Amino acid sequence: MPGGDDDLFFSTIGELNSRLRKREISAKELAGLFGQRLERLGPKYNALVLPLTRRALQRAKDVDGDIRRERFRGPVQGIPFGAKDLLSLEGYPTTWGAKPYQHQTFKETATVLRKLEGSGAMLIGKLAMVELAGGPSYRFASASLHGPGLNPWDTTRWSGGSSSGSAIAVAAGLTVFALGSETSGSILTPSAFCGVTGLRPTYGLVSRHGAMALSWTLDKIGPLARSAEDCGFILDAISGGDLDDPGSSGHRFYYDSDYDHPFNTIRIGYSPAGFAGHPEPGARPAFAAALDVIRSLGFPFVETKLPDFPYGPMLGTILGAEAASIFEPLIRSGGVDQLADAHQIAGLKASLDIKSIDYLKAMRIRRLFQDSLRELFSNCDILLAPSRLGVAPPVNQPLDGPPAGAHPSQPNSPPNGLGALIPAGNLAGLPALSLPCGFDNGLPLAIQLVGQPYSENLLIHAGKAFQKATDWHRRRPPSL
Repeated sequence: MPGGDDDLFFSTIGELNSRLRKREISAKELAGLFGQRLERLGPKYNALVLPLTRRALQRAKDVDGDIRRERFRGPVQGIPFGAKDLLSLEGYPTTWGAKPYQHQTFKETATVLRKLEGSGAMLIGKLAMVELAGGPSYRFASASLHGPGLNPWDTTRWSGGSSSGSAIAVAAGLTVFALGSETSGSILTPSAFCGVTGLRPTYGLVSRHGAMALSWTLDKIGPLARSAEDCGFILDAISGGDLDDPGSSGHRFYYDSDYDHPFNTIRIGYSPAGFAGHPEPGARPAFAAALDVIRSLGFPFVETKLPDFPYGPMLGTILGAEAASIFEPLIRSGGVDQLADAHQIAGLKASLDIKSIDYLKAMRIRRLFQDSLRELFSNCDILLAPSRLGVAPPVNQPLDGPPAGAHPSQPNSPPNGLGALIPAGNLAGLPALSLPCGFDNGLPLAIQLVGQPYSENLLIHAGKAFQKATDWHRRRPPSL
Protein backbone atom coordinates (compact mmCIF):
# COMPACT_ATOMS: atom_id res chain seq x y z
CA MET A 1 0.00 0.00 0.00
CA PRO A 2 1.37 3.46 -0.84
CA GLY A 3 2.51 5.57 2.09
CA GLY A 4 0.19 8.20 3.53
CA ASP A 5 1.56 11.06 1.42
CA ASP A 6 -0.29 14.20 2.57
CA ASP A 7 -0.69 15.34 -1.05
CA LEU A 8 -2.84 12.28 -1.68
CA PHE A 9 -5.38 13.41 0.92
CA PHE A 10 -5.77 16.80 -0.74
CA SER A 11 -6.01 15.55 -4.31
CA THR A 12 -8.98 16.32 -6.53
CA ILE A 13 -11.37 13.74 -7.94
CA GLY A 14 -9.82 14.10 -11.37
CA GLU A 15 -6.30 13.54 -10.04
CA LEU A 16 -7.26 10.43 -8.08
CA ASN A 17 -9.39 9.02 -10.89
CA SER A 18 -6.42 9.34 -13.25
CA ARG A 19 -4.19 7.47 -10.80
CA LEU A 20 -6.79 4.73 -10.42
CA ARG A 21 -7.10 4.21 -14.17
CA LYS A 22 -3.32 4.08 -14.54
CA ARG A 23 -3.21 1.47 -11.71
CA GLU A 24 -0.88 3.67 -9.68
CA ILE A 25 -3.17 3.11 -6.73
CA SER A 26 -6.18 0.90 -6.08
CA ALA A 27 -9.64 1.70 -4.77
CA LYS A 28 -8.94 -0.63 -1.84
CA GLU A 29 -5.81 1.34 -0.96
CA LEU A 30 -7.70 4.64 -1.16
CA ALA A 31 -10.54 3.33 1.01
CA GLY A 32 -8.06 2.09 3.60
CA LEU A 33 -5.94 5.24 3.70
CA PHE A 34 -8.85 7.68 3.84
CA GLY A 35 -10.85 5.47 6.21
CA GLN A 36 -7.97 5.29 8.67
CA ARG A 37 -7.42 9.05 8.46
CA LEU A 38 -11.12 9.79 8.98
CA GLU A 39 -11.26 7.50 12.01
CA ARG A 40 -8.09 9.03 13.47
CA LEU A 41 -8.74 12.73 12.89
CA GLY A 42 -12.53 12.95 12.55
CA PRO A 43 -13.19 12.82 16.32
CA LYS A 44 -10.64 15.62 16.87
CA TYR A 45 -12.98 18.00 15.06
CA ASN A 46 -16.30 16.40 16.13
CA ALA A 47 -16.80 15.50 12.47
CA LEU A 48 -17.28 11.72 12.47
CA VAL A 49 -20.52 10.01 13.45
CA LEU A 50 -20.13 6.53 11.98
CA PRO A 51 -16.99 5.02 10.41
CA LEU A 52 -17.70 2.76 7.43
CA THR A 53 -14.17 1.77 6.45
CA ARG A 54 -14.81 -1.98 6.58
CA ARG A 55 -17.90 -1.64 4.38
CA ALA A 56 -15.98 0.57 1.94
CA LEU A 57 -13.12 -1.94 1.70
CA GLN A 58 -15.59 -4.65 0.71
CA ARG A 59 -17.07 -2.46 -2.00
CA ALA A 60 -13.59 -1.45 -3.18
CA LYS A 61 -12.93 -5.02 -4.31
CA ASP A 62 -15.70 -4.73 -6.91
CA VAL A 63 -14.48 -1.30 -7.97
CA ASP A 64 -10.95 -2.59 -8.53
CA GLY A 65 -12.36 -5.50 -10.50
CA ASP A 66 -14.27 -3.12 -12.77
CA ILE A 67 -11.18 -0.98 -13.32
CA ARG A 68 -9.06 -4.02 -14.19
CA ARG A 69 -11.66 -4.92 -16.82
CA GLU A 70 -11.73 -1.29 -18.00
CA ARG A 71 -15.35 -0.91 -16.97
CA PHE A 72 -15.10 2.78 -16.26
CA ARG A 73 -18.18 4.29 -14.62
CA GLY A 74 -17.15 7.94 -14.45
CA PRO A 75 -14.88 10.28 -12.49
CA VAL A 76 -16.17 9.36 -8.99
CA GLN A 77 -15.39 5.67 -9.46
CA GLY A 78 -13.10 4.53 -6.64
CA ILE A 79 -13.31 7.87 -4.78
CA PRO A 80 -13.84 7.83 -0.97
CA PHE A 81 -16.52 10.22 0.29
CA GLY A 82 -18.54 11.08 3.38
CA ALA A 83 -22.21 11.95 3.86
CA LYS A 84 -24.07 14.21 6.25
CA ASP A 85 -25.89 12.08 8.80
CA LEU A 86 -29.35 13.03 7.59
CA LEU A 87 -28.98 10.59 4.66
CA SER A 88 -30.22 7.08 5.40
CA LEU A 89 -28.05 4.01 4.86
CA GLU A 90 -29.91 0.73 5.11
CA GLY A 91 -29.24 -1.06 8.38
CA TYR A 92 -27.03 1.65 9.88
CA PRO A 93 -27.92 4.40 12.40
CA THR A 94 -28.96 7.79 11.00
CA THR A 95 -29.05 10.20 13.92
CA TRP A 96 -30.01 13.51 12.29
CA GLY A 97 -27.51 14.99 14.77
CA ALA A 98 -30.13 14.80 17.54
CA LYS A 99 -30.41 12.73 20.73
CA PRO A 100 -34.06 11.69 20.19
CA TYR A 101 -33.00 9.91 16.96
CA GLN A 102 -29.59 8.56 17.98
CA HIS A 103 -30.64 4.91 17.60
CA GLN A 104 -32.93 5.13 14.55
CA THR A 105 -32.24 2.98 11.51
CA PHE A 106 -33.93 2.74 8.11
CA LYS A 107 -34.63 -0.12 5.76
CA GLU A 108 -33.61 1.87 2.70
CA THR A 109 -30.65 3.85 1.41
CA ALA A 110 -30.99 7.45 0.28
CA THR A 111 -31.19 7.88 -3.49
CA VAL A 112 -28.05 10.04 -3.66
CA LEU A 113 -26.00 7.40 -1.84
CA ARG A 114 -27.31 4.66 -4.14
CA LYS A 115 -26.41 6.73 -7.17
CA LEU A 116 -22.90 7.48 -5.97
CA GLU A 117 -22.19 3.89 -5.03
CA GLY A 118 -23.65 2.79 -8.35
CA SER A 119 -21.03 5.02 -9.98
CA GLY A 120 -18.29 3.32 -7.95
CA ALA A 121 -17.78 5.93 -5.22
CA MET A 122 -17.07 4.53 -1.74
CA LEU A 123 -18.85 5.83 1.37
CA ILE A 124 -16.33 5.75 4.22
CA GLY A 125 -18.27 7.56 6.93
CA LYS A 126 -21.40 9.35 8.13
CA LEU A 127 -20.57 12.93 9.14
CA ALA A 128 -21.76 15.18 11.94
CA MET A 129 -24.36 17.90 11.59
CA VAL A 130 -26.27 20.45 13.63
CA GLU A 131 -29.28 18.76 15.21
CA LEU A 132 -32.23 18.50 12.81
CA ALA A 133 -30.17 20.44 10.23
CA GLY A 134 -30.61 23.61 12.25
CA GLY A 135 -34.37 23.53 12.62
CA PRO A 136 -36.11 26.89 12.90
CA SER A 137 -33.34 28.28 15.13
CA TYR A 138 -30.34 27.36 17.24
CA ARG A 139 -28.12 29.57 19.38
CA PHE A 140 -24.83 27.73 19.82
CA ALA A 141 -22.47 25.67 17.69
CA SER A 142 -22.83 22.92 20.32
CA ALA A 143 -26.39 22.26 19.08
CA SER A 144 -25.47 18.75 18.00
CA LEU A 145 -25.48 15.25 19.42
CA HIS A 146 -21.80 15.04 18.47
CA GLY A 147 -20.56 18.39 19.80
CA PRO A 148 -19.68 21.64 18.05
CA GLY A 149 -18.00 21.41 14.66
CA LEU A 150 -14.39 22.53 15.15
CA ASN A 151 -12.75 24.32 12.25
CA PRO A 152 -9.55 22.61 10.99
CA TRP A 153 -8.00 26.05 10.38
CA ASP A 154 -8.43 26.96 14.06
CA THR A 155 -10.22 24.64 16.47
CA THR A 156 -11.33 27.58 18.61
CA ARG A 157 -13.52 28.60 15.64
CA TRP A 158 -16.75 27.13 14.33
CA SER A 159 -16.91 25.07 11.17
CA GLY A 160 -20.28 26.51 10.20
CA GLY A 161 -23.52 24.57 10.03
CA SER A 162 -25.54 22.64 9.55
CA SER A 163 -23.30 20.56 7.23
CA SER A 164 -20.48 20.91 9.75
CA GLY A 165 -18.87 17.48 9.47
CA SER A 166 -19.02 17.54 5.67
CA ALA A 167 -17.01 20.77 5.43
CA ILE A 168 -14.54 19.66 8.09
CA ALA A 169 -13.92 16.32 6.38
CA VAL A 170 -13.05 17.93 3.05
CA ALA A 171 -11.00 20.77 4.57
CA ALA A 172 -8.93 18.37 6.68
CA GLY A 173 -8.41 15.85 3.87
CA LEU A 174 -10.46 13.15 5.63
CA THR A 175 -12.61 12.52 2.55
CA VAL A 176 -12.19 13.56 -1.07
CA PHE A 177 -15.68 15.04 -1.09
CA ALA A 178 -18.80 15.01 1.04
CA LEU A 179 -22.53 15.48 0.69
CA GLY A 180 -24.31 18.18 2.62
CA SER A 181 -27.73 19.79 2.56
CA GLU A 182 -28.95 23.36 2.47
CA THR A 183 -32.22 24.95 3.54
CA SER A 184 -30.80 28.42 4.12
CA GLY A 185 -27.00 28.50 3.98
CA SER A 186 -26.04 25.06 5.28
CA ILE A 187 -23.74 24.28 2.34
CA LEU A 188 -22.46 27.79 1.59
CA THR A 189 -21.66 28.77 5.18
CA PRO A 190 -19.51 25.77 6.21
CA SER A 191 -17.85 25.78 2.78
CA ALA A 192 -16.86 29.41 3.31
CA PHE A 193 -15.73 29.02 6.91
CA CYS A 194 -13.66 25.89 6.19
CA GLY A 195 -12.14 27.00 2.86
CA VAL A 196 -13.68 24.39 0.56
CA THR A 197 -15.79 24.60 -2.59
CA GLY A 198 -19.52 24.02 -2.13
CA LEU A 199 -22.37 23.73 -4.63
CA ARG A 200 -26.02 24.29 -3.78
CA PRO A 201 -27.95 22.81 -6.71
CA THR A 202 -31.16 24.10 -8.22
CA TYR A 203 -34.15 23.06 -6.12
CA GLY A 204 -35.47 19.71 -7.32
CA LEU A 205 -32.38 18.76 -9.33
CA VAL A 206 -31.16 16.23 -6.73
CA SER A 207 -33.47 13.70 -5.08
CA ARG A 208 -34.02 14.05 -1.34
CA HIS A 209 -35.53 10.59 -0.98
CA GLY A 210 -34.02 9.03 2.13
CA ALA A 211 -32.97 12.40 3.58
CA MET A 212 -34.38 13.97 6.72
CA ALA A 213 -36.88 16.67 5.77
CA LEU A 214 -36.66 20.09 7.41
CA SER A 215 -38.56 22.15 4.84
CA TRP A 216 -40.18 20.41 1.87
CA THR A 217 -40.02 23.48 -0.36
CA LEU A 218 -36.50 24.64 0.61
CA ASP A 219 -34.31 21.56 1.22
CA LYS A 220 -31.55 20.74 -1.29
CA ILE A 221 -28.68 18.21 -1.26
CA GLY A 222 -25.31 19.09 -2.77
CA PRO A 223 -21.56 18.48 -2.70
CA LEU A 224 -18.66 20.01 -0.79
CA ALA A 225 -15.39 19.31 -2.55
CA ARG A 226 -11.88 20.43 -3.45
CA SER A 227 -12.79 22.38 -6.60
CA ALA A 228 -15.56 23.66 -8.84
CA GLU A 229 -14.84 20.89 -11.33
CA ASP A 230 -15.14 18.25 -8.61
CA CYS A 231 -18.59 19.65 -7.78
CA GLY A 232 -19.52 19.17 -11.44
CA PHE A 233 -18.42 15.54 -11.38
CA ILE A 234 -20.43 14.85 -8.23
CA LEU A 235 -23.57 16.66 -9.36
CA ASP A 236 -23.48 14.70 -12.61
CA ALA A 237 -23.57 11.49 -10.55
CA ILE A 238 -26.34 12.45 -8.09
CA SER A 239 -28.77 14.53 -10.16
CA GLY A 240 -31.89 13.35 -11.93
CA GLY A 241 -35.60 12.78 -11.48
CA ASP A 242 -36.98 10.56 -8.73
CA LEU A 243 -40.62 9.57 -8.34
CA ASP A 244 -39.95 8.94 -4.64
CA ASP A 245 -39.26 12.67 -4.10
CA PRO A 246 -42.40 14.78 -4.69
CA GLY A 247 -40.18 17.85 -5.07
CA SER A 248 -38.08 16.33 -7.86
CA SER A 249 -38.08 18.45 -11.01
CA GLY A 250 -37.24 15.53 -13.27
CA HIS A 251 -34.24 17.40 -14.68
CA ARG A 252 -30.83 15.78 -15.09
CA PHE A 253 -27.47 17.57 -14.94
CA TYR A 254 -24.67 16.59 -17.31
CA TYR A 255 -21.34 18.15 -16.49
CA ASP A 256 -19.89 19.79 -19.59
CA SER A 257 -16.13 20.03 -19.11
CA ASP A 258 -15.88 21.74 -22.51
CA TYR A 259 -18.39 24.49 -21.68
CA ASP A 260 -16.68 27.45 -23.30
CA HIS A 261 -18.90 30.52 -23.34
CA PRO A 262 -16.61 33.55 -23.73
CA PHE A 263 -16.17 35.36 -20.45
CA ASN A 264 -16.87 38.74 -22.08
CA THR A 265 -20.44 37.57 -22.80
CA ILE A 266 -21.18 36.56 -19.19
CA ARG A 267 -22.39 39.55 -17.19
CA ILE A 268 -21.61 39.61 -13.48
CA GLY A 269 -24.12 41.42 -11.28
CA TYR A 270 -22.71 42.72 -7.99
CA SER A 271 -23.12 45.38 -5.33
CA PRO A 272 -19.96 47.45 -4.66
CA ALA A 273 -20.99 48.00 -1.02
CA GLY A 274 -21.23 44.26 -0.56
CA PHE A 275 -17.48 44.00 -1.10
CA ALA A 276 -16.18 47.30 0.27
CA GLY A 277 -18.53 48.75 2.87
CA HIS A 278 -20.21 45.85 4.62
CA PRO A 279 -17.71 43.00 5.14
CA GLU A 280 -15.47 42.89 8.20
CA PRO A 281 -12.56 45.30 7.73
CA GLY A 282 -10.00 42.51 7.74
CA ALA A 283 -11.85 40.69 4.97
CA ARG A 284 -12.13 43.61 2.55
CA PRO A 285 -8.67 43.28 0.95
CA ALA A 286 -9.30 39.65 0.02
CA PHE A 287 -12.72 40.47 -1.41
CA ALA A 288 -11.27 43.38 -3.39
CA ALA A 289 -8.56 41.11 -4.77
CA ALA A 290 -11.17 38.52 -5.77
CA LEU A 291 -13.07 41.19 -7.70
CA ASP A 292 -9.86 42.19 -9.46
CA VAL A 293 -9.21 38.58 -10.52
CA ILE A 294 -12.70 38.17 -11.95
CA ARG A 295 -12.45 41.47 -13.80
CA SER A 296 -9.07 40.46 -15.22
CA LEU A 297 -10.69 37.36 -16.74
CA GLY A 298 -12.86 39.58 -18.92
CA PHE A 299 -16.26 39.30 -17.24
CA PRO A 300 -18.25 42.53 -17.62
CA PHE A 301 -19.60 43.88 -14.32
CA VAL A 302 -23.06 45.34 -13.77
CA GLU A 303 -24.18 46.98 -10.54
CA THR A 304 -27.39 45.41 -9.33
CA LYS A 305 -29.49 44.76 -6.25
CA LEU A 306 -32.16 42.35 -5.10
CA PRO A 307 -35.79 43.46 -5.39
CA ASP A 308 -37.27 44.76 -2.17
CA PHE A 309 -38.87 41.82 -0.34
CA PRO A 310 -38.88 40.71 3.33
CA TYR A 311 -36.52 37.78 2.77
CA GLY A 312 -35.81 36.93 6.39
CA PRO A 313 -39.40 36.91 7.66
CA MET A 314 -40.57 35.17 4.49
CA LEU A 315 -38.05 32.34 4.82
CA GLY A 316 -38.52 32.09 8.59
CA THR A 317 -42.28 31.69 8.27
CA ILE A 318 -42.06 29.04 5.55
CA LEU A 319 -39.28 27.08 7.22
CA GLY A 320 -40.90 27.28 10.65
CA ALA A 321 -44.32 26.19 9.45
CA GLU A 322 -43.00 23.27 7.43
CA ALA A 323 -40.64 22.16 10.22
CA ALA A 324 -43.55 22.29 12.68
CA SER A 325 -45.54 19.91 10.51
CA ILE A 326 -42.57 17.57 10.01
CA PHE A 327 -41.54 17.46 13.68
CA GLU A 328 -44.99 17.77 15.27
CA PRO A 329 -44.79 14.26 16.80
CA LEU A 330 -41.40 15.07 18.35
CA ILE A 331 -42.67 18.38 19.75
CA ARG A 332 -46.01 17.12 21.13
CA SER A 333 -44.47 13.99 22.65
CA GLY A 334 -41.96 16.01 24.64
CA GLY A 335 -39.05 14.37 22.87
CA VAL A 336 -38.02 17.81 21.66
CA ASP A 337 -36.77 18.55 25.19
CA GLN A 338 -33.89 16.11 24.61
CA LEU A 339 -32.30 18.44 22.06
CA ALA A 340 -28.98 20.05 22.98
CA ASP A 341 -29.91 23.70 22.36
CA ALA A 342 -32.57 25.43 24.48
CA HIS A 343 -33.17 28.02 21.76
CA GLN A 344 -33.77 25.24 19.25
CA ILE A 345 -36.27 23.62 21.60
CA ALA A 346 -38.13 26.90 22.09
CA GLY A 347 -38.09 27.63 18.35
CA LEU A 348 -39.63 24.28 17.45
CA LYS A 349 -42.33 24.65 20.09
CA ALA A 350 -43.13 28.18 18.91
CA SER A 351 -43.35 27.01 15.30
CA LEU A 352 -46.58 25.17 16.12
CA ASP A 353 -48.21 28.58 16.61
CA ILE A 354 -47.52 29.81 13.07
CA LYS A 355 -50.89 30.46 11.45
CA SER A 356 -51.79 28.90 8.14
CA ILE A 357 -52.80 32.33 6.82
CA ASP A 358 -49.26 33.61 7.52
CA TYR A 359 -47.69 30.60 5.81
CA LEU A 360 -49.88 31.04 2.75
CA LYS A 361 -49.16 34.78 2.64
CA ALA A 362 -45.41 34.06 2.77
CA MET A 363 -45.75 31.55 -0.05
CA ARG A 364 -47.71 34.06 -2.15
CA ILE A 365 -45.06 36.76 -1.63
CA ARG A 366 -42.41 34.18 -2.46
CA ARG A 367 -44.08 33.58 -5.80
CA LEU A 368 -44.05 37.32 -6.52
CA PHE A 369 -40.35 37.44 -5.71
CA GLN A 370 -39.59 34.49 -7.98
CA ASP A 371 -41.43 36.27 -10.80
CA SER A 372 -39.40 39.43 -10.18
CA LEU A 373 -36.15 37.56 -10.77
CA ARG A 374 -36.81 37.54 -14.51
CA GLU A 375 -36.16 41.27 -14.59
CA LEU A 376 -33.05 40.94 -12.40
CA PHE A 377 -31.51 38.29 -14.65
CA SER A 378 -32.38 40.20 -17.80
CA ASN A 379 -29.46 42.50 -16.89
CA CYS A 380 -26.93 39.93 -15.68
CA ASP A 381 -26.13 36.22 -15.91
CA ILE A 382 -24.45 35.57 -12.56
CA LEU A 383 -24.84 37.30 -9.20
CA LEU A 384 -21.60 37.72 -7.22
CA ALA A 385 -21.30 38.40 -3.49
CA PRO A 386 -19.28 37.28 -0.47
CA SER A 387 -20.46 33.90 0.77
CA ARG A 388 -20.18 35.33 4.28
CA LEU A 389 -19.08 38.82 5.28
CA GLY A 390 -16.23 37.57 7.42
CA VAL A 391 -14.49 34.58 8.95
CA ALA A 392 -15.78 31.80 11.19
CA PRO A 393 -16.84 33.01 14.64
CA PRO A 394 -15.45 31.63 17.92
CA VAL A 395 -16.99 28.24 18.62
CA ASN A 396 -18.51 29.41 21.93
CA GLN A 397 -20.01 32.64 20.58
CA PRO A 398 -23.83 32.84 20.46
CA LEU A 399 -25.14 32.65 16.92
CA ASP A 400 -28.39 34.57 17.32
CA GLY A 401 -26.81 38.02 17.25
CA PRO A 402 -25.72 39.76 14.05
CA PRO A 403 -24.80 37.29 11.29
CA ALA A 404 -21.24 36.02 11.35
CA GLY A 405 -19.04 38.63 9.78
CA ALA A 406 -21.55 41.46 10.08
CA HIS A 407 -20.67 44.81 11.56
CA PRO A 408 -22.57 48.07 11.95
CA SER A 409 -22.64 50.10 8.77
CA GLN A 410 -21.17 53.55 8.84
CA PRO A 411 -23.59 56.50 8.75
CA ASN A 412 -24.83 57.21 5.24
CA SER A 413 -23.21 54.03 3.89
CA PRO A 414 -24.89 52.62 0.77
CA PRO A 415 -27.23 49.66 1.17
CA ASN A 416 -25.83 46.19 0.53
CA GLY A 417 -27.85 45.34 -2.57
CA LEU A 418 -27.10 41.59 -2.47
CA GLY A 419 -26.79 41.22 1.29
CA ALA A 420 -29.77 38.86 1.51
CA LEU A 421 -28.55 36.61 -1.31
CA ILE A 422 -28.48 33.42 0.80
CA PRO A 423 -32.15 33.56 1.91
CA ALA A 424 -33.22 34.99 -1.45
CA GLY A 425 -31.39 32.31 -3.41
CA ASN A 426 -32.91 29.56 -1.30
CA LEU A 427 -36.42 30.98 -1.55
CA ALA A 428 -36.08 31.05 -5.33
CA GLY A 429 -34.41 27.63 -5.55
CA LEU A 430 -31.37 29.10 -7.34
CA PRO A 431 -28.03 27.28 -7.69
CA ALA A 432 -24.98 28.74 -5.97
CA LEU A 433 -21.27 27.98 -5.93
CA SER A 434 -19.05 29.03 -3.01
CA LEU A 435 -15.36 29.52 -3.86
CA PRO A 436 -12.47 30.13 -1.42
CA CYS A 437 -11.02 33.56 -2.14
CA GLY A 438 -8.46 34.39 0.51
CA PHE A 439 -7.87 34.75 4.23
CA ASP A 440 -8.28 37.13 7.13
CA ASN A 441 -5.86 36.44 9.97
CA GLY A 442 -5.33 32.87 8.76
CA LEU A 443 -9.04 32.02 8.42
CA PRO A 444 -10.75 31.34 5.06
CA LEU A 445 -13.03 33.70 3.16
CA ALA A 446 -15.20 32.93 0.14
CA ILE A 447 -17.30 34.41 -2.64
CA GLN A 448 -20.53 32.97 -4.04
CA LEU A 449 -21.74 32.81 -7.63
CA VAL A 450 -25.52 32.51 -8.02
CA GLY A 451 -27.32 31.80 -11.29
CA GLN A 452 -30.71 31.08 -12.76
CA PRO A 453 -32.25 27.63 -12.29
CA TYR A 454 -30.26 24.86 -14.02
CA SER A 455 -27.31 27.14 -14.77
CA GLU A 456 -24.83 24.95 -12.87
CA ASN A 457 -22.56 24.49 -15.91
CA LEU A 458 -22.29 28.27 -16.24
CA LEU A 459 -21.41 28.68 -12.56
CA ILE A 460 -18.83 25.90 -12.70
CA HIS A 461 -17.36 27.40 -15.88
CA ALA A 462 -16.84 30.72 -14.10
CA GLY A 463 -15.68 29.01 -10.92
CA LYS A 464 -13.07 26.96 -12.78
CA ALA A 465 -11.71 30.13 -14.37
CA PHE A 466 -11.38 31.78 -10.97
CA GLN A 467 -9.68 28.72 -9.51
CA LYS A 468 -7.33 28.45 -12.47
CA ALA A 469 -6.23 32.02 -11.79
CA THR A 470 -5.88 31.54 -8.01
CA ASP A 471 -4.81 28.79 -5.64
CA TRP A 472 -7.02 29.48 -2.62
CA HIS A 473 -8.85 26.17 -3.12
CA ARG A 474 -5.48 24.39 -2.97
CA ARG A 475 -4.57 25.76 0.44
CA ARG A 476 -4.78 23.41 3.40
CA PRO A 477 -4.89 23.99 7.17
CA PRO A 478 -1.33 24.53 8.45
CA SER A 479 -1.49 21.71 11.00
CA LEU A 480 -2.35 19.25 8.21
